[in-house]
Amino acid sequence: MKGVTLIPVPDTAIIVVAAGSGTRLDGGAPKAFVGIDAHSILRHALDGVFASAPAQVVVVAPAGFEGDAEAELRVAAGDRSDLGRVVTGGGTRQQSVAAGLAALWGDVRTVLVHDAARALTPPEVIDAVRDAVDAETGVLPTLPVVDTLKRVDGDAVVGPIDRSELAAAQTPQGFPRALLESAYERALDEGVEYTDDAALFAAAGHPVRHITGSPRAFKITTPADLERTRHLLAERTVATGATTDSPPPPVSRVGIGTDVHAFGGDGSLWLAGLEWPDEQPLSGHSDGDAVAHAIVDALLGAAGLGDIGEHFGTAHPEYAGAHAAVFLARTRELLADAGFAIGNVSAQLQGNRPRFSARRIEAEGALSAALGGAPVSITATTTDGLGFTGRGEGISVTAIAMIHSDGRQAEKES
Repeated sequence: MKGVTLIPVPDTAIIVVAAGSGTRLDGGAPKAFVGIDAHSILRHALDGVFASAPAQVVVVAPAGFEGDAEAELRVAAGDRSDLGRVVTGGGTRQQSVAAGLAALWGDVRTVLVHDAARALTPPEVIDAVRDAVDAETGVLPTLPVVDTLKRVDGDAVVGPIDRSELAAAQTPQGFPRALLESAYERALDEGVEYTDDAALFAAAGHPVRHITGSPRAFKITTPADLERTRHLLAERTVATGATTDSPPPPVSRVGIGTDVHAFGGDGSLWLAGLEWPDEQPLSGHSDGDAVAHAIVDALLGAAGLGDIGEHFGTAHPEYAGAHAAVFLARTRELLADAGFAIGNVSAQLQGNRPRFSARRIEAEGALSAALGGAPVSITATTTDGLGFTGRGEGISVTAIAMIHSDGRQAEKES
């Protein structure tokens, strides 16, 4: 057809393994989705992948995070998004790579398996591995072992180890597709788990050779590794002068709120977004919901937007008698207008009644829904008969909120 440019289908695929839980990193999400700066570990890894020569890219994501992985993939890929797809990983790394292999196009002849946790791997290393693979041989990038190594037995040092014979393996590791697939079938039949793909490939009787890797291709495993990554990215930003083109790092803030109400109002008790029809109500301008009001103050305080009296006090008669859902939804809008999203909220109620534990989960769900799905946790305690709460005169609540910026606040504070 005239006027149509046919783009050749790549004969190389890169499987980006991003299905790990990241237990040692403890980042509050599967490892690949933990933030480094304004972007996640996975996004940085994909930026390197798409900066290398064109290839089919298969991201293996943990169950439930396929949509997040798809979003990261499309942004990183840009006009090459037709080369990417996301599949769901398995219970082990080996099962996850197998899921990636099952998604390869028929034209693919060379497969690179890359850990998303090696987020700063230079594109040059990825291309060098690809170029070094032949029809019979696997390739992995390595670095020399620089530490002095000792062989030990219990607490005794037995002797030295010749480090000239050792190397630290990195990814991506590259292989001829047909031989890698047959090696995986063999491992599946034998029920053997290997530490990496090069070991699995070699166990099937195929040769593996190494090329020079990069110090930047280290694996993010612990919080210290994550901090090291952030420092390296900051240094690169300063060195390249990329601050004006790069999105600012997110701003996270914490706020605290306290609210106290005495018993003695009219109607039913409203507390933590729920009606408690058999309990004495609290007095207040609205419904006296001390839990909701403390959360509002914590959120507004974190964002630097004043307090509940400024936005919902007696000068705003439209909120007289309003319940938690109204207050919290409006507070969420105020934060969104200022460039903030709610991370999570925790509140503690102090009082002798109501008996809160039976409805705690219901209350947390109601408050979370009013905040657009942000996690909310609530605890309740008594004060051993001390103070006004111990005498049954009222309820006191303290709330703490974490919020995050969408970038606008970072620009203001930079």
